Formats: sequence, C-alpha cells, structure tokens
Amino acid sequence: MDESQAPPQRRKGIYLLPNLFTTVTLFGGFYAVVMAMSGRFDNASLGILAAMIADALDGRIARMTNTSTDFGKEYDSLCDMVAFGVAASLVMFSFSLEAFSEHRLLGGRLGWVVAFTFTACAALRLARFNVLTNIAGGSKDFFGLPSPAAAGLVTFFVWAAHSGGHDGADLLWLTAPLTLAAGLLMVSSVRYNSFKKLNLGGRMRFVPFATVVGVLALVMVDPPRILFLVFLLYAASGPVLALTRRFQRKAAEDDENEGPPSPQD
Repeated sequence: MDESQAPPQRRKGIYLLPNLFTTVTLFGGFYAVVMAMSGRFDNASLGILAAMIADALDGRIARMTNTSTDFGKEYDSLCDMVAFGVAASLVMFSFSLEAFSEHRLLGGRLGWVVAFTFTACAALRLARFNVLTNIAGGSKDFFGLPSPAAAGLVTFFVWAAHSGGHDGADLLWLTAPLTLAAGLLMVSSVRYNSFKKLNLGGRMRFVPFATVVGVLALVMVDPPRILFLVFLLYAASGPVLALTRRFQRKAAEDDENEGPPSPQD
C-alpha cells in the first residue's frame, strides 16, 4: 500500500494546557468539599466558581490549540462529576440538608436522599451529554440543565444565605426543593441555550457588550446574590421558553383547525 494512503497514526500522550485547566476543575471541587466540611461556605462556593471558570476554558483552549483528545473528554467528564455533582451536593448537605437528621422522615436520612438524588442526576446528565455529543455532534442547545449551572444554582444559594447570616437548618423548606429541582432539571429534556454562538474574540454589537459589562459590574457589587440570581434566571429560562413554545404551537394549531370562513357563513 502506498505510504500516502496509509491511515494517519493517532497521536499518543496528553496535552498539558487544556488538561491543566481540567485539573483546576477537579481541584475546585475538592477544595469546595474541604471548605464545606469546615463550615466555610463562602470559600466552598468560590471553589465551585473557580471550577466553573476552568471548565468553561478547557474546552475552548483545546479547540483553539487543536489539542482535543478522547482522553481529555473523558477526564473532563470525570472532573465535572466530582466538582458539579459530588462537591455541589455536599456543600448543600453540609449547609442545610444535614439538619434533616433531627427529623423522623426516612429515619433522619432525607437529607442524604436529596443530596444523592442531585449527585445521581448529575452523573446521568453527564453520561447523556457524552452520548448525545457522539451521536448528534455539536448542538446549539443543551438538553437538560447543564451540570455546572445546576451546581452554581445550589452553591451560590448557599453562599448568599450564609453571607446573609441565615442558618441552613431554618431553610430546609427551601433548600430541599431547590436541590431536587436542580437535579431533575439536569435529567429533563428541557432545552437550554448553550451560548455557543457567542464569539468573544470577534466583533460584538454595543447592546450585548453593554449587557455583559453590566452583569459583571453587578456581580462585583454583590457576588453571592447576583450570581445566584443569574443562575436562577438561567435555570428558569428553559421551562419558561418550553411553555412559551408550547402555547405558540397550540395557538397555531387552533388557527389551522378553524380555517378560512366558509361561503355559507
């Protein structure tokens, strides 16, 4: 066989730069768990925030430098599971859900059930994302709430509540439904904007640019509450847009069924 027709050999080894950022994601989750066990929930939330930033950068760096590998994809998924599945649920458990041990529901283990449900949903979400990526390629939308967004919704609520001086044991009526909702949204079929169309390296119109700058300025004013509000709005955007599209389809079907008026009318 001609050498020019020989199949290209797969490059062995791993690339340092993108996998270094992926390792930062893993460390952010580990740091969040350690801080949550010490009751330092502000630092734990910062660890999740650092993991989210690193997770957003590693894929972009791999694509920009043409260093995407199967190893990197698997490593990224495992690190995401630790940071956004295990660590986020343990932060919420340490802050609030652990107080269920004082109640008789499920023998005082309801907090375990809620936290594990979130963790299991994160694992299912990441596994489904990997399968859909291999089958459908690059989609413009996410199916289900992305695990980093779900982790941000949970941990930034903890950060906002803790910075406001609230006791997690008094917020069980809110933290348990919030954690369950975030977990179930991850495994739902609700579509979420992936913002893949956003080109930070190219030209941008003034209004989107001003919006981004305004959001960053608000975050600097009050990081815990503004970050929680941002992720809450993003989590709610999926169901709201799904209901809007359903009502629009129903209205269009009703218009088609009515049809044009007959001549006898």
